[in-house]
Amino acid sequence: MQYFKNIRFSIVFFTLILIQQTSLANNQKIESFSKAKKLLEKQVYQNHQVTLYCAAKFKTDKQVIFPDGFHTTKYIKRSKKIEWEHVVPAENFGRAFSEWRDGHNKCVSSKSKSFKGRRCAEKVNVEYRYMQADMFNLYPVIGAVNALRSNYNFTMLPGEESSFGSCAMKINNRKAEPPQNARGRIARTYLYMDEAYQRYSMSKQQKRLMNAWDKTYPISEWECARAKKITEIQESENSVIKLRCKSL
Repeated sequence: MQYFKNIRFSIVFFTLILIQQTSLANNQKIESFSKAKKLLEKQVYQNHQVTLYCAAKFKTDKQVIFPDGFHTTKYIKRSKKIEWEHVVPAENFGRAFSEWRDGHNKCVSSKSKSFKGRRCAEKVNVEYRYMQADMFNLYPVIGAVNALRSNYNFTMLPGEESSFGSCAMKINNRKAEPPQNARGRIARTYLYMDEAYQRYSMSKQQKRLMNAWDKTYPISEWECARAKKITEIQESENSVIKLRCKSL
């Protein structure tokens, strides 16, 4: 009898451990994308106001200080301020939700028109809202760069010229190649999202590229500090970053 009691205790104990580990694996606290952006601005990037791709500095009012030689011929107005970009595009994981693909009976406008896509998934599905607001996947970027990158996957674009002058961000034929200084952070973000959320899964080709970038472009002290701050706010860990930071 005591033997079976011990077995039941062990099962309950390890189940609780598993639940606790799962709760730490991804965002289950912040539902609001808008709130996530404000928290990043005020509590994570307040002393490191630098964009992901172009390493442009920005002010507390989101105004961008352009690096020497930066230019764009599109989205001029949006280029003047930073925006918070999903490195793993929202569409990449959003299409795993039926509300995004097909809509929902609650997704009806004031004019009685049905809608779907991001707006519907955000309105109806709490799991989607958690994924969309996960701060590990959000970075400040120049608005025009965010607009032109759109939801394009990352790859290598040999022979292509920069789309933004001195900022070596290349965008062509619905693909994007980021500057070297951003590749490690991008890779570890993709690897985190792939590990943390069952709804998202990288292609084999994309995973090979991200693993290569992860190894080629090592983690920095700032990346570790950023992850630590997000963990404290979001109450979830980025196991990919946590493991890499042990080497510093």
